[in-house]
Amino acid sequence: MKPYLTGMTRVVLAMTIALVVLVMHPSGQSPVQQMVGVRHYSGENVAPVFEGWEKNTDGSFNLVFGYLNRNYEEEPEIPVGAANSFSPGPADRGQPTHFYPRRQQFMFKVHVPADFGKQELVWTLTRDGRTEKAVAHLALEWELTEIVYSQNRAGLNRDSVTAKPNLPPTITADSKTPIAAVATTPVTLSFSASDDGQPAVPAPRTPNAAARRSGPPPEPALINIRQGPVQQQIIKPSRQGLTVTWTLWRGVGKVTFNPPTIVVKDGKATTEATFSTPGMYVIRAFADDGVLLEGGDVTVTVSGR
Repeated sequence: MKPYLTGMTRVVLAMTIALVVLVMHPSGQSPVQQMVGVRHYSGENVAPVFEGWEKNTDGSFNLVFGYLNRNYEEEPEIPVGAANSFSPGPADRGQPTHFYPRRQQFMFKVHVPADFGKQELVWTLTRDGRTEKAVAHLALEWELTEIVYSQNRAGLNRDSVTAKPNLPPTITADSKTPIAAVATTPVTLSFSASDDGQPAVPAPRTPNAAARRSGPPPEPALINIRQGPVQQQIIKPSRQGLTVTWTLWRGVGKVTFNPPTIVVKDGKATTEATFSTPGMYVIRAFADDGVLLEGGDVTVTVSGR
């Protein structure tokens, strides 16, 4: 004879089974973590991202990449090699080895020839035994236009009908050879940058009374492992015309920039960089017109005192 279960007993049994399944979930997260989400400040991996492709005037293409560092604070360094490589072909395609927290879009481009066709290029990142790949291709729906950039970078209200043509900015380091520096001592980095003046700088917005009363929308609920700063986009879309933002591209130490971002004046952008430890560093400066951005590099050789 089968045991009889009352309605209440069935409910209690189902809740118990569900709780056991949640507790034993192979992800290793607690039920609360899975339902609400947790900010991991360190210990997570970095996922490469294929953003799309651009066509050049000579018929060749640029494959554009970014990444998602799943940490909210830690900035992993993954050297070029088995853990940070492209295939097929050369493993080093100019990718970063230093990864800023969270989602960083449109960070670098890999040039491929006009006859690339249906080939694929794979960027692989491995950290602590966890491997993720980004597969780049020339599928039509992955073409990057200025409107796509605008929509992804919070836009400046540009559209394909009313927007004036916009050429990407240019940027080059003033020093054509590696710069010598001393650890913990600021060194000047100077870049030349230019743009076509598009898009136009937007007029300042005046919030209406309703917006002032209501305030900003609430953020999604998150459980913080601890309180601390949350780094998001390292290159925030410019609303002041052409700006330059400096980033650590490759290097094992920490670098601080003063200022980290500056509005370009008379075609020049200058900052002071301070390096924590000796070593070889690559600094990438991004020129940003609010929609399109381009990077330029300078190498810095840092010695001890």
